[in-house]
Amino acid sequence: MSEGLLIGGWIVTGVESRERATILRDAALAYRDGKVVDVGPIAEMRAKYPDAPTYGSPDHAILPGFVNSHHHVGLTPLQLGSPDYALELWFASRISGRAVDLYLDTLYSAFEMIASGITTVQHIHGWIPGPLSHIHGCSTKVLDAYRTIGMRASYCFAVREQNRLVYEADEDFLQRLPTETAALLAPHLAKQRLPFNDYLKLFDMLNGENAGQNLTRIQLAPANLHWCTDEGLQALKQKADAAHVPMHMHLLETVYQKEYARRRTGTTAVKHLDKLGLLGPGLTLGHGVWLTEDDIEIAAATGTCICHNCSSNLRLRSGVAPVNVFEAKGVTVGMGLDEAGINEDRDMLQEMRLALRVHRVPGMREEDVPSCPQILKMATEHGAMTTAFGASIGKLEPGRFADAVLINVKKAFYPYQDDDIPMLDALIQRAKTDTVDAVFVNGEMIYEHGRFTHIDRDKVLAEIAEAMSRPRTEAEMTSRELRRQVFPHVEAFYRDYLTDMPERQPFYAPSSRT
Repeated sequence: MSEGLLIGGWIVTGVESRERATILRDAALAYRDGKVVDVGPIAEMRAKYPDAPTYGSPDHAILPGFVNSHHHVGLTPLQLGSPDYALELWFASRISGRAVDLYLDTLYSAFEMIASGITTVQHIHGWIPGPLSHIHGCSTKVLDAYRTIGMRASYCFAVREQNRLVYEADEDFLQRLPTETAALLAPHLAKQRLPFNDYLKLFDMLNGENAGQNLTRIQLAPANLHWCTDEGLQALKQKADAAHVPMHMHLLETVYQKEYARRRTGTTAVKHLDKLGLLGPGLTLGHGVWLTEDDIEIAAATGTCICHNCSSNLRLRSGVAPVNVFEAKGVTVGMGLDEAGINEDRDMLQEMRLALRVHRVPGMREEDVPSCPQILKMATEHGAMTTAFGASIGKLEPGRFADAVLINVKKAFYPYQDDDIPMLDALIQRAKTDTVDAVFVNGEMIYEHGRFTHIDRDKVLAEIAEAMSRPRTEAEMTSRELRRQVFPHVEAFYRDYLTDMPERQPFYAPSSRT
């Protein structure tokens, strides 16, 4: 039986409202066998658990471990040669991305996430060529990496049935291309095709193999409306319900996706999903930048979750999601870092500050803009609800997993911080990764003062550097040439895509959307 006490000058057990978090002063948290069993004053807790080893000090603020609700890769697209184009062009540019060992790749981003206090990640995998056996092997490498480093992961492999490069059928797009380019692209697209039943088999395989695992859980992911048929969406919903797992789906990330939904369904993407019976607490919509006010009302009424990916939306010119409206309507909103944050890393402390600032619309009413407790809730409790772990994480209260981050307040506030500013507000706005002294998952310390307890970061980074220093393979050279030839045709496809859209609304005016 493992038991311990975490000591802090402040313990933030959860968030009560947009104005208030529950914060205990000079308190200790007791955990046993990976779960929180008690929280109270330090002296009282020491007396109740006299033999429990302790960690922490009055200089520490202890917060629930952060949840990255939307993540894909380790080495970033920019590192692999793809600039921050608009999303639809960005997909085309990523054709030339080099192959990376997925075990090392997963550890690479896990290092950055954990160092910023992230204890749980929603890993949405995809874009791996078949057959099923190859995809299963790749998925296993990702899961093994999280289990090795000690991080919690909710894993899904994104289902893509159609429209793999642009928002029309693969065969139709191939017909647009010069013969030479089509001959290069056709086998690339063919490798991306997987029989729909193989996606379901993959879930069954991974879910079965995951039995008894504490750190990892398996769920489902219809990749996006344009990538899935209605029949596929309903089959995935049926599978998710039968297995009692949630789903995560990219949706309305760009205005082009909004227009695609209109052309395909005659209505909005959200209304279409509602008609198909997909909406509800078990579905998270990733991005949701272009939801209408009606869509937001439907999401709130059905309990559907949304994952806000602030950095990604800015970097890929997708727009600014109406997060203030989400909050006003009572939508459960998590926070995701997607491929990488605004500074090309996976820093949740920084992402929280970005989301806090970006949505500060003009005016003087504080209730119209995000608050620090609200932002923390997005990164913890609400983020938890977008994963397969749900209410078992996200707060530091008895019965939940003992996933916590210890931030050195003395260091974060040095040389001075006036106490007229609430501690949590100051911490959210001032704490950096160098103030994260320790990270606990399941009551086990996996990170302390820049060192990972289960794995040698320097060794892993050296292995990645050595592997990526090798010359490109023949297959990678072919992919590079494919990107060069295909990119201008993808650009041409989208050049006039919005010309017949009924309303072309500005990217930064969510209040005007209808």
